[in-house]
Amino acid sequence: MNPGAIVLEARGISRAFPGVQALAGVDLTLRAGEVHALMGQNGAGKSTLIKVLTGLCAPDAGTIKLLNSEVSLHSPQQAQRLGISAVHQESHLLPNLSVAENICAGRYPRRKWLGGIDWPETRRRARELLGRLGIDVDVTQLAGGLSAAVQQLATVARAVAGDARVLILDEPTSSLDADEVQALFRLIRTLRDQGVAILFVTHFLDQVYEVCDRITVLRNGRLVGEYACGKLDARGLVAAMVGRELVEAHKPATHAPAADETPAVLAARGLARRGALEAMDVEMKAGEVLGLAGLLGSGRTELARLLFALDRRDGGEILIDDRAVRLEEPADALRLGLAFCPEDRKQDGIVAELSVRENIVLALQARSGLWKFLARAEQRALADRMVAALGIKTAGIESPIGQLSGGNQQKAIIARWLATQPRVLILDEPTRGVDVAAKQELMAEVLKLAAAGTAVLFISAEIEEVVRVSDRILVLRDRAKAGELPGDAGEDAVYSLIAGGMTAGDA
Repeated sequence: MNPGAIVLEARGISRAFPGVQALAGVDLTLRAGEVHALMGQNGAGKSTLIKVLTGLCAPDAGTIKLLNSEVSLHSPQQAQRLGISAVHQESHLLPNLSVAENICAGRYPRRKWLGGIDWPETRRRARELLGRLGIDVDVTQLAGGLSAAVQQLATVARAVAGDARVLILDEPTSSLDADEVQALFRLIRTLRDQGVAILFVTHFLDQVYEVCDRITVLRNGRLVGEYACGKLDARGLVAAMVGRELVEAHKPATHAPAADETPAVLAARGLARRGALEAMDVEMKAGEVLGLAGLLGSGRTELARLLFALDRRDGGEILIDDRAVRLEEPADALRLGLAFCPEDRKQDGIVAELSVRENIVLALQARSGLWKFLARAEQRALADRMVAALGIKTAGIESPIGQLSGGNQQKAIIARWLATQPRVLILDEPTRGVDVAAKQELMAEVLKLAAAGTAVLFISAEIEEVVRVSDRILVLRDRAKAGELPGDAGEDAVYSLIAGGMTAGDA
């Protein structure tokens, strides 16, 4: 197709769910050889629009045209046959199958005379496709043994293995480090140059301007507008997404870091786990935000899990208020006033079948014990207060949390822990997959909590965010402590320490 020719055109798309108008008259135009960003806050309607475009749900109103012919999409399989494929945040490769088997699944070549699958041809086709896309991987290797980045690249390759005209990438970079993101972007540019129309959904503004040509913005299920990237800067994009100018969360001017002589609320001495974390000391003080920085695989999550006793330590001791305590399981952590918001909200955070109310009161009920039940009126009042405080978008507190957008699920998990009024709050990537406005709202709540005396451990791959909100920064490298820096040290100092180019004393 000619570059710039319209491949897919959606007009007046509307879709309602019980109590929620997810989409209201939304338009979207995708062109050949372009990368088109779909932007909006959590709950803006992005996921619903993707479901409509891939046949997962039918619109209540509106039309979809593919190559100028109107189509009705009834299933993802039908959408794929028409050339519309999607790749989501988590790779869906089958780990027990080879790369070649995953790529050709559902399209295996058959042997002419003896019947059955032609395995040599399967491997040949997979190698040819990957080579055409510039992906160097052994197609006979089991997919489960690949890194997250290579799995994501192979997933994209599988999506375009047929006659792909439209490729939808839904948060494809959320679990990738900087080098892995660049590898994915090289693949995206290759597909763009081959004439594929690409819809790219992300919460990272810098990625939009690095790889996209055009932007469509949704807000509250409605179309705000379509813009050329060169005509809308980042500040304008944020304003379009949230409907107002955004003020970033910073430590209040009145916030003073804990003094050096302030005793630690929580301290770890020689904390270690074989193969996961080298022995290290950690201190957290009341009212302090301790940032934890490091590359993927540096040991950030491993440290958080050890502090909350989700994993068993091989060495070291934990002290609360300068006294050694028994901390062998999460129930001990709850009893001692610790709270932990995990990195993977779907696997370790939400209970999808339970309501928003039930998810929010879960930790508080667990700490109260089996025989002291929170009254329903108390639960409702607490859930209503937290929903209002964090701006959780839901049809009601009795709605299943699984029906919420990812960002609103994340808010509900944080609300769960805020409800316990913890002495120590451990946040592992709390803003991953959360839109710009929600990030600021979440971090404003966290900083309020710290100002009220809670010790906060804040883990994020976004170094700029760590520097902005932290009083001290603990830097990890290769699953060991690389050093500590003051919160005002700056991003360059953090990156230098990560890279091993300086010591904390040089900062």
